[in-house]
This record gives sequence, structure tokens and C-alpha cells, in this order.
Amino acid sequence: MELSDVTRKTSDGLELNVYVSPRSSMSGLDGFDVWRNRLIVRVKAPPLDGKANKEVEKLMKKITGMNAFVTSGMLDRRKTILIEGDVDVILKKLSDEL
Repeated sequence: MELSDVTRKTSDGLELNVYVSPRSSMSGLDGFDVWRNRLIVRVKAPPLDGKANKEVEKLMKKITGMNAFVTSGMLDRRKTILIEGDVDVILKKLSDEL
């Protein structure tokens, strides 16, 4: 599985389908979930009061250097993230992190 399988280019940047694993011992990208067709994102925060969503956004901003927002799946582990900016740069930084 590759990043192209879980991403879509938009006019604003790149949409990324992720599966969030809250309350993990570490934060970061952890490969692909082939069955759900999503990138696995582990975060330390619990899934309470939007804390996990905020940590996902901060993690994506740290990795790519660009603004990131959870656009769907606010109450679900399956989320769509919008990362604003140059798609080629975003894909390169995500690939380097994996």
C-alpha cells in the first residue's frame, strides 16, 4: 500500500484518510491499515473532548510544516485530514516520515 492509495489532491492541498489509535505509548505514523485503506496515526491523547483530534492536527503540522485540519470523522477513529499547501512537498514529507 502507498500514500497515493489513501490521499486525494484538492484545490487547497491534500486530503488524507487516516485511522487514529488514541492512548498509544507514542505519537507518529505507523504504516497502513490495508483493510480500512487508511494510514495509521498513533497519538498519546485520549479520545475525549477533541484532544485526540487536536493532537492529530499538531502531529501532521509538525511532520509537514503546513496547517492540518480534521475535516470528517470528528467522533470516529476513521478520519479525513486536510493538509493545506503544496501537494508534492506534503507527499515527500509524509513519505520520509513513514
